Parts: sequence; structure tokens; C-alpha cells
Amino acid sequence: MGMGVKLEIRHLKLLAAVADGGSVTEAGKRLHLTQSALSHQLRDAEEKLGSALFLRLGKKMVLTPAGEKLLVSARRVLEELENAEAQIEGLNGGTRGVIRLCTECYTCYHWLPPLLKKFHDKFADVEINIDAEVTCYAATALLEGKLDVAISSCPPRNKSLRLTPMFEDELVLVMAPRHRLTASSHVHPRDLADETVLIYPPREESTLLQKVMRPAGVEPRRVIEVPLTEAIVEMAAAGTGIGFLARWAVLPQIESGKIAVRPLSTRGFRRQWYAVSLRNQPTPPHLAEFLNLLSSFSPKQARLRT
Repeated sequence: MGMGVKLEIRHLKLLAAVADGGSVTEAGKRLHLTQSALSHQLRDAEEKLGSALFLRLGKKMVLTPAGEKLLVSARRVLEELENAEAQIEGLNGGTRGVIRLCTECYTCYHWLPPLLKKFHDKFADVEINIDAEVTCYAATALLEGKLDVAISSCPPRNKSLRLTPMFEDELVLVMAPRHRLTASSHVHPRDLADETVLIYPPREESTLLQKVMRPAGVEPRRVIEVPLTEAIVEMAAAGTGIGFLARWAVLPQIESGKIAVRPLSTRGFRRQWYAVSLRNQPTPPHLAEFLNLLSSFSPKQARLRT
């Protein structure tokens, strides 16, 4: 700890235990310490800070404003410490650990649960923390040590990053069964001129806009950003616009006739997925197994619900 830090980890654990249990007695049961020892630690913490952390209302302990502020930091510090300890144990070959993960595409959440179940059958005590906030800068997060694995179809070329190939899939245009474009066996980018397109936000990263329409010099009539696959399917089925989704993600709706799909041009639009990790980082057994599962997994193995 820094020279200016007055409290110790035991003080933070005590604060959280009393706040959760509502009394020193309950905190003692959780921490396996006597009430006398905990009372002494609490007085020590309050003296060091020069402020009361709890109001004693009979047998009930209620946080003061100072206590509430400290509790927020205490929970964060204790969580980060627990994660670090789990990761270190994992690096040393232990069965506990944490894998910090992010995914590029929303549809990944359809096939991740079955894969996670298979992983946890072998590593029940390894947590998978999905960090959606770093999706837009996953490579930077990996290089800064804030992330362990990023699932991406367009990973940056960096010598410090290891690319583990996963599956390949096809993106198809999704539309209402009676849409005019269903008259053709496939659709060219120019056919999308003046159409309303349904895309995942943000539009600056839209595959349909940036990799299909813009290179062909085609502009849509309207762009509607929709964060959920299910909503894109419903809007496309209602004739609101055209989506661009993975064929496997909408297979049940195709088979039921709810929507129609057409490939992009005669060749279709395919993409390769990768699991991206740091090349020179230690690879504990649980991370190696997770990467192995990703490399051998296909969405076709999952029972998908869209």
C-alpha cells in the first residue's frame, strides 16, 4: 500500500461484513472472529480515519455517509484483490481463475452459453467475466493487460497478439418474405440503394455499411440502429427494413417462413472468426482449454434461440 494509506485489508473486510450483516455479531460469524476483536478493529479504523463509519442503533449498525463512501471503495478493492488472487492461482496451475472476455458481435451471445457450460464442466471454479465496455478497443485492452480473450472477425495485425482461428460463417440479407428483393436468388450491393437498413450500433463499425455499401458507392435511404438480433429479425419480418445477419443466427426463422434471406452476390459474404489473446502471456490450463474450445466450436453445435 502507499505511504498515505491508513487502512488495511482487514479493515475493508470488516466494513463489508458489518454492512452486509447489520451487526458486529453477524460480521464475526462471517469472518470467524470474536465480537471483541471486531469491535477493536472497527474502533482502530475509525480512529485512523477520524470519522465514524457506523451509527450504533441498539444492536443494529447503520452506515454513516463516510462509511457508505468507504464501502464503495472497499468492495471494489476486495473484488479486484480476489480476482488477482484467482488469476495468480490459475497461473500456478490451480483450478481457480478468471478469464476476462469480450465479443465483437451481439450474436456471439447466442452460442456462448453452451460453450461456457462445456467449459465449466471441467473448470467449475473459473469465472468468465464478459466485459462489454472494451468491445470497441479490445486490442488495446489486451495489450494493457485488462483482457484475456477477445472474440473478433476483424482482429488487428499485431505481433504481440495471438490469433486462434475459430469458425467461418456467412452473413445474409434478412427481409420480409414478400420483399421485392426475394424475386432474385441473390442481391448485389447496388440493389440496396434507397433501402432502409437495420444495423447494430455504432454505424461506423457496421459491416453492411462500411464493407458492403460504401465501397460500392451505395447509400441507404435510412439507417436504423438496433442493438438486439431479435429486434432486427422482427423489424425485417414486418417489412421495416433489411438486416445483415449470420445465417446460423436466424435459421429457425428461415425454416418457419417468418423471414426470407438472400446471399450477397453470387459468392456470398463470409467471415472468419478468431479468439485473440496475448502471444507472450502465460497460458494456464484453464485458459488453454478455453481457447481450445473456441477453436473447435461451431454455432451449429448450439441450440440457438433468436
